Amino acid sequence: MKFKFWGVRGSIPTPGPDTVKYGGNTTCIEIRTDDNDLIILDAGTGIHALAQALHREMPITAHIFITHTHWDHIQGLPFFTPMFIKNNQINIYGGLDPVTNESIHRALSVQLQYSFFPIREAQLNAGIEYFTIKPGEPTCIGRAKITPIVLNHPVLNFGYRVDCDGQSLFFTGDYEPQVNIYSACDEEYPEFQSFIEAKREEVTLAMRDVDALIVDSSYTGEEYATKQGWGHGTYDSAIKLAADAQVKKLFLTHHEPTRSDAELDAIYEALLKKYPALDFELLLAQEGIEIPL
Repeated sequence: MKFKFWGVRGSIPTPGPDTVKYGGNTTCIEIRTDDNDLIILDAGTGIHALAQALHREMPITAHIFITHTHWDHIQGLPFFTPMFIKNNQINIYGGLDPVTNESIHRALSVQLQYSFFPIREAQLNAGIEYFTIKPGEPTCIGRAKITPIVLNHPVLNFGYRVDCDGQSLFFTGDYEPQVNIYSACDEEYPEFQSFIEAKREEVTLAMRDVDALIVDSSYTGEEYATKQGWGHGTYDSAIKLAADAQVKKLFLTHHEPTRSDAELDAIYEALLKKYPALDFELLLAQEGIEIPL
């Protein structure tokens, strides 16, 4: 199994000379099994470049797993050009939103409404199917097993573990490790703390021993102090998570849109100095990089 980053930026695309090295497209990850099954995690703007690369393989069957429906994770979906070509099969997977009671079908149908896009859903020529998936229930694509788990974010958000060919990876989508909203003197504090610890144990177990862990690491600790509750993690929280889960490689992703290549380089160097003896390889996610497992 191997995977490739087609988009690693958070919130909004940031093209330009300052984001050439790490990339300015929003989240999209391509996974290929040893049998060449195509699994795609999220459909940010990076999925457009992936689509162009897929044209030489047509007809294709693509399995697109959406972590959550915030714009930066779905905004490339209408530009996934294999959907406009006959004989392709596009399968889209995601959760049922508990607030809106909407299925993953909404992620595409809303974007293809008259007011927002010139082409209607009825004009798509490929076969399009939608699958509502549930936490803890695996979906099998060939020999690959994709298992979702709910992770903390201000909308339903799935992290996905992918196991295939004796290898594994886990992608968090957007994820903020939960913190106790009560002070230690509040009577609600112990019960909520117990919930937090149980959830963290569940999350750690879902990631346990993966070959690659890809984690939302948007903020420094100083930045997080003013952005708590926004739904994103820090570099330090990602490293702690990877250590607890005993992973082999950690990829920090969802780079802040204001962060330049030079700033990311500086942060990476500082992290290597701060954590000189990690038991796993620490890397920054970089657009265009393919990683064999």
